Amino acid sequence: MSEVKISAEPRTEFGKGGARRTRRAGLVPAVLYGHGEKPQHIALPAREFAAAIRHGGLNQIFTIDIAGNAAATLALPKAIQRDPIKDTYEHIDLLIVKRGEKIQVDIPVTLVGEAAKNTLIVHESNTVSVVAEALHLPSELELSIEGLEAGARLTAGDVKLPQGTELAVEADLVLAMITAAQSTTQAEDDAAAAEAEGESAAE
Repeated sequence: MSEVKISAEPRTEFGKGGARRTRRAGLVPAVLYGHGEKPQHIALPAREFAAAIRHGGLNQIFTIDIAGNAAATLALPKAIQRDPIKDTYEHIDLLIVKRGEKIQVDIPVTLVGEAAKNTLIVHESNTVSVVAEALHLPSELELSIEGLEAGARLTAGDVKLPQGTELAVEADLVLAMITAAQSTTQAEDDAAAAEAEGESAAE
């Protein structure tokens, strides 16, 4: 995953009123911290940030060029607050990273292939925690379910990891399970049995 360059402005207004004015100007309030640096309060262009996250995901690395600073800063979104109704970004915490540094992040896991017929997939986790170089974070990881029968368990150790990426969790952590799908008749019988139990318990 390559870094995305984005310009930022120093933020001098704080509190709810200042944050509202920042957002009305098409910017997102943010704080940049880490590596022993004093936290910097900045504002990012909302549209550019949103486009980068849509394309690169939540682990997108940014090269942040702050007006007035001599050098740009590499950073990773650590916490993002969103307005679920307006679907806008409210505030962003950005963690400073260095080239060559290894960091721990949660990466989305995509199931590929098709399990055996008459089975269901039960997701235990859609992400897995890994350690990788900051500028070489995988955007997603794949886990094959091709031809798996009911009873199969897929663990973190089954995930295909790119070179230079290591698991940050136990290899036996279960991410998904394959179970037998109930037929319509079975489901109706189970529902009838449960209803009968409920009636007898009420008597």
